[in-house]
Amino acid sequence: MNPFAHDISLTMQGYYDTPNTHKYSVILPTYNERKNLPIIIWLLAKVFAENQLAWEVIIVDDASPDGTQEVARQLANVYGEDKIVLKPRAGKLGLGTAYIHGLNFCTGDFVIIMDADFSHHPKFIPQFIRLQQAHNLDIVTGTRYRSTSKPHLADAPPGGVHGWDLKRKFVSRGANFLADTVLSPGVSDLTGSFRLYRVGVLRHVITLTQSRGYVFQMEMMVRAKTLGYTVGEVPITFVDRIFGESKLGADEVVGYAKGVWALFSGV
Repeated sequence: MNPFAHDISLTMQGYYDTPNTHKYSVILPTYNERKNLPIIIWLLAKVFAENQLAWEVIIVDDASPDGTQEVARQLANVYGEDKIVLKPRAGKLGLGTAYIHGLNFCTGDFVIIMDADFSHHPKFIPQFIRLQQAHNLDIVTGTRYRSTSKPHLADAPPGGVHGWDLKRKFVSRGANFLADTVLSPGVSDLTGSFRLYRVGVLRHVITLTQSRGYVFQMEMMVRAKTLGYTVGEVPITFVDRIFGESKLGADEVVGYAKGVWALFSGV
């Protein structure tokens, strides 16, 4: 019998008054996020403080021309250089390599990857942590396409998307359907980029991942499942970015389709 399946256990999961001694490193890739950065950092600091968690944010900026790095330095002065760690790069080198670069500076034993444009709300991080601790998971990923968490977690609201037109919703759903049909990864949202990893698991998987750009997230999850790592899902509400423009274009869509085929052929 699974003790976590009992109604009482399901209700109480994550609510025990036991100190969490882990440290959580957030890798935050940025490009022209000057307006969004103060908001997302404030929300992250608030969530971590309310839940009494040790944390740091690694900001990987790809030479933003809008002053993102200067804002990051000001935030480091406010929150402390041990909390806000700026590790810039010389130019736009891709999302996948941004995570690889940021991972070199993480001092936590868990790593959270997320977007800086406020499309991923930090309020879901405690649910990620609760699910990970309740089931000793290696990875927890946010999903827009489930109404309940997997494994079960009490009080997890349904996932969804806000701010997208019908075309973009169709593209996202189609991309996930294609990957699910071809690769059968057992994860409902392969194109999502809001995840919690054990740091050792992330280091292992990331060294094997060959894709870059938006295909990177999909390959990371497919390889993790192939390697036997345990993955949980927490429904999240995805909100389209507040400031700036989406960086997803036709080239990324074509690259994604090619990436699915490459993984089907090679993993």
